[in-house]
Amino acid sequence: MKSMTGYGEASHQGKNAKITVQVRSLNHRHLDLQLRVPREYLGFEEEIRKSLRETVSRGRIDLFINRTATPGYAREVELDEDLLGKYLKAIQRAKNKFDLAGEINVANFASIPDLLRVRDVEANAGSEKEGLFAAVRSAIQKLEQSRTREGRQLKADMQSQLRHLKKIAADLEKQAAHLAPRLEKNSAVSKNAEAAARMPNEEFDPGNWVVLKGDVHEEVVRLKTHIAALSRVIQENEPVGKKIDFMLQEVQRELNTISSKIPLLPVVQLVLSGKERVEKIREQTQNIE
Repeated sequence: MKSMTGYGEASHQGKNAKITVQVRSLNHRHLDLQLRVPREYLGFEEEIRKSLRETVSRGRIDLFINRTATPGYAREVELDEDLLGKYLKAIQRAKNKFDLAGEINVANFASIPDLLRVRDVEANAGSEKEGLFAAVRSAIQKLEQSRTREGRQLKADMQSQLRHLKKIAADLEKQAAHLAPRLEKNSAVSKNAEAAARMPNEEFDPGNWVVLKGDVHEEVVRLKTHIAALSRVIQENEPVGKKIDFMLQEVQRELNTISSKIPLLPVVQLVLSGKERVEKIREQTQNIE
């Protein structure tokens, strides 16, 4: 069991750049991938999405990639050789024409405009791909570790709520067994109103047989079955959020039927307590993949 919320971060220092990948996941009904990728890596975006889909099946995933060029590799200085040649020829002509003395050296050209140009180096995305995906895989792995840790906490809380539900189902079973003789008696009496009127008060309570609508043994059995199935599902390693949500609906349905058939205070109290446990599990299910 994994939570839908988590965070992972990793980086890779290459020759030309440092690549940092941050990925976080949030609750969402479906898989929603949101990527922020530098323009140098836009060609790898679909491959990055594939890596995420292979690992995550549900939730909103925000992935951010930051590329910082390594100092010294980000820019280059270019010499305009054609311009330098023209300067040299012009200086030589001046020396010859005016009989000037002195040697030409590098210092003479240091202040010449436009002779040297500084330009940004275009990133070679292909050479950085291996480092990029190493960082992506590491960040996703850390995200999964984070989601697994939180999933263990959610699982422990669900198991606690299920233990309470099992106890409630057992108590409802006892109530059903205790009420069975009275239900049979009232059912028989309700078919003969004249006989009901002649029965002593301690044997027949009209209020009971009017409101009690039948035996709930089958509902209790189904309730216990659904709770047992839930206990097995939360042990699975695959995504189980949608399964749990469906099974909680079944548990809720049985509880509603039981309280509808036997709206007596002890039964209603147990049903309300059961619904409270169901709601707590449902809240946790919203965080489960």
